Amino acid sequence: MASVTFRDETATGKRLDELEIPDLPDTMTACELVRLRVREEVARHNAKPAHHFNGLVRPDDAEIELNGYRLEEPRHIDWERQADIAEQSFQRNGYFMLAGDRQIESLDEVIDLTTNPELVFIKLVQLVGG
Repeated sequence: MASVTFRDETATGKRLDELEIPDLPDTMTACELVRLRVREEVARHNAKPAHHFNGLVRPDDAEIELNGYRLEEPRHIDWERQADIAEQSFQRNGYFMLAGDRQIESLDEVIDLTTNPELVFIKLVQLVGG
Protein backbone atom coordinates (compact mmCIF):
# COMPACT_ATOMS: atom_id res chain seq x y z
CA MET A 1 0.00 0.00 0.00
CA ALA A 2 1.17 3.49 -0.85
CA SER A 3 0.55 6.88 0.66
CA VAL A 4 0.34 10.33 -0.88
CA THR A 5 1.21 13.77 0.38
CA PHE A 6 -0.81 16.64 -1.07
CA ARG A 7 1.13 19.88 -0.77
CA ASP A 8 0.04 23.38 -1.71
CA GLU A 9 2.72 25.79 -2.85
CA THR A 10 2.89 29.29 -4.24
CA ALA A 11 4.17 29.87 -7.76
CA THR A 12 7.53 30.76 -6.19
CA GLY A 13 7.74 27.42 -4.36
CA LYS A 14 6.77 28.53 -0.85
CA ARG A 15 5.03 25.70 1.01
CA LEU A 16 1.58 26.59 2.29
CA ASP A 17 -0.16 23.46 3.52
CA GLU A 18 0.30 19.71 3.49
CA LEU A 19 -1.97 16.69 3.91
CA GLU A 20 -0.87 13.03 3.95
CA ILE A 21 -3.18 10.10 3.28
CA PRO A 22 -1.89 6.54 3.82
CA ASP A 23 -3.06 3.09 2.70
CA LEU A 24 -3.76 3.80 -0.97
CA PRO A 25 -3.33 1.65 -4.08
CA ASP A 26 0.08 1.91 -5.75
CA THR A 27 -1.39 3.76 -8.74
CA MET A 28 -4.32 6.16 -9.09
CA THR A 29 -5.47 8.59 -11.74
CA ALA A 30 -5.00 12.30 -11.20
CA CYS A 31 -8.79 12.63 -11.11
CA GLU A 32 -9.09 10.02 -8.35
CA LEU A 33 -6.39 11.81 -6.37
CA VAL A 34 -8.02 15.23 -6.74
CA ARG A 35 -11.36 13.82 -5.61
CA LEU A 36 -9.66 12.01 -2.69
CA ARG A 37 -7.95 15.20 -1.60
CA VAL A 38 -11.18 17.20 -1.75
CA ARG A 39 -13.17 14.52 0.08
CA GLU A 40 -10.59 14.45 2.89
CA GLU A 41 -10.33 18.23 3.33
CA VAL A 42 -14.13 18.59 3.29
CA ALA A 43 -14.50 15.75 5.83
CA ARG A 44 -12.05 17.52 8.13
CA HIS A 45 -14.00 20.76 7.79
CA ASN A 46 -17.38 19.07 8.29
CA ALA A 47 -16.14 17.40 11.49
CA LYS A 48 -15.83 20.91 12.99
CA PRO A 49 -17.62 23.44 10.74
CA ALA A 50 -16.15 26.92 10.99
CA HIS A 51 -16.25 30.27 9.20
CA HIS A 52 -12.94 29.44 7.50
CA PHE A 53 -12.44 26.67 4.92
CA ASN A 54 -8.95 25.79 3.75
CA GLY A 55 -9.27 23.74 0.59
CA LEU A 56 -8.29 23.36 -3.02
CA VAL A 57 -11.27 25.25 -4.42
CA ARG A 58 -13.76 27.83 -3.16
CA PRO A 59 -17.10 26.59 -1.84
CA ASP A 60 -20.27 28.18 -3.19
CA ASP A 61 -21.00 31.58 -1.60
CA ALA A 62 -17.60 31.82 0.08
CA GLU A 63 -15.25 34.79 -0.05
CA ILE A 64 -11.57 34.44 -0.86
CA GLU A 65 -9.28 35.35 2.03
CA LEU A 66 -5.65 34.79 2.85
CA ASN A 67 -4.94 31.03 2.98
CA GLY A 68 -8.48 29.87 2.34
CA TYR A 69 -12.10 30.90 2.07
CA ARG A 70 -14.53 32.61 4.45
CA LEU A 71 -18.01 31.18 4.81
CA GLU A 72 -20.81 33.54 5.84
CA GLU A 73 -21.94 30.98 8.42
CA PRO A 74 -20.23 27.79 9.58
CA ARG A 75 -21.81 24.97 7.61
CA HIS A 76 -21.29 21.54 6.16
CA ILE A 77 -19.86 21.44 2.65
CA ASP A 78 -20.83 18.90 -0.02
CA TRP A 79 -17.60 17.12 -0.95
CA GLU A 80 -18.95 15.86 -4.28
CA ARG A 81 -19.87 19.40 -5.36
CA GLN A 82 -16.39 20.56 -4.30
CA ALA A 83 -14.76 17.69 -6.21
CA ASP A 84 -16.70 18.58 -9.36
CA ILE A 85 -15.59 22.20 -8.99
CA ALA A 86 -11.98 21.04 -8.53
CA GLU A 87 -12.11 18.97 -11.73
CA GLN A 88 -13.55 21.92 -13.68
CA SER A 89 -10.95 24.25 -12.19
CA PHE A 90 -8.14 21.94 -13.35
CA GLN A 91 -9.60 21.92 -16.88
CA ARG A 92 -9.70 25.76 -16.85
CA ASN A 93 -6.12 26.02 -15.55
CA GLY A 94 -7.20 27.30 -12.13
CA TYR A 95 -4.36 25.27 -10.63
CA PHE A 96 -1.79 22.81 -11.79
CA MET A 97 -0.35 19.66 -10.30
CA LEU A 98 3.17 18.33 -10.18
CA ALA A 99 4.04 14.69 -9.56
CA GLY A 100 7.73 14.48 -8.93
CA ASP A 101 9.35 16.78 -11.47
CA ARG A 102 6.61 16.60 -14.10
CA GLN A 103 3.41 18.54 -14.61
CA ILE A 104 0.18 16.55 -14.79
CA GLU A 105 -1.46 17.43 -18.10
CA SER A 106 -4.69 15.43 -17.80
CA LEU A 107 -6.91 14.14 -15.04
CA ASP A 108 -6.78 10.76 -16.82
CA GLU A 109 -3.03 10.39 -16.19
CA VAL A 110 -2.10 7.48 -13.96
CA ILE A 111 0.29 8.38 -11.15
CA ASP A 112 2.53 5.78 -9.55
CA LEU A 113 2.44 6.62 -5.86
CA THR A 114 5.41 4.35 -5.14
CA THR A 115 7.68 6.64 -7.20
CA ASN A 116 5.73 9.93 -6.87
CA PRO A 117 4.28 10.00 -3.34
CA GLU A 118 4.09 13.83 -3.30
CA LEU A 119 1.66 15.85 -5.38
CA VAL A 120 2.19 19.59 -5.45
CA PHE A 121 -0.78 21.86 -6.18
CA ILE A 122 -0.15 25.41 -7.32
CA LYS A 123 -3.22 27.63 -7.48
CA LEU A 124 -3.17 30.29 -10.14
CA VAL A 125 -4.50 33.71 -9.18
CA GLN A 126 -6.58 35.61 -11.70
CA LEU A 127 -5.33 39.12 -12.35
CA VAL A 128 -7.76 42.00 -12.03
CA GLY A 129 -8.58 43.41 -15.45
CA GLY A 130 -6.69 40.62 -17.22
